[in-house]
Amino acid sequence: MKLNELRDNPGAAKKRMRVGRGPGSGKGKMGGRGIKGQKSRSGVAIKGYEGGQMPLYQRLPKRGFNKPNAKEYAIINLGLIQKFIDLGKLDAANITEDTLVESGVIRRKLDGIRVLAKGELTAAVTITVTGASKGAVEAVEKAGGKLNVAAAAE
Repeated sequence: MKLNELRDNPGAAKKRMRVGRGPGSGKGKMGGRGIKGQKSRSGVAIKGYEGGQMPLYQRLPKRGFNKPNAKEYAIINLGLIQKFIDLGKLDAANITEDTLVESGVIRRKLDGIRVLAKGELTAAVTITVTGASKGAVEAVEKAGGKLNVAAAAE
């Protein structure tokens, strides 16, 4: 095989349809746009337009509120912490947000790390994080450890 003999697999690259290139092309004359009307013209963006009446998305009531400065926490479950301890990637004696990121349990801290109670924890651990659920705190203490919830650094 030589460089000039390289070919793509048959059917891998489909040629694009060139519209408005004569009657022989199969998409000539009006180029598949039909006859007259707003949608046959160029520069048309209709989207939610309903012919002059109030569009549906504007007629429906709006509810709720998205807080623009809401904190977003990285979430981790106790079962995952236990798994990493068993693999030897985490030291059970002192687990902080930085050690969780370094060991690869989570990718990034975001506005802090919140521990949830999903999964079993058997090791006695000391965890210091930004937030934790009540169930997670109880589960850690039941296993003989301690879960410290530090105030988020502003």
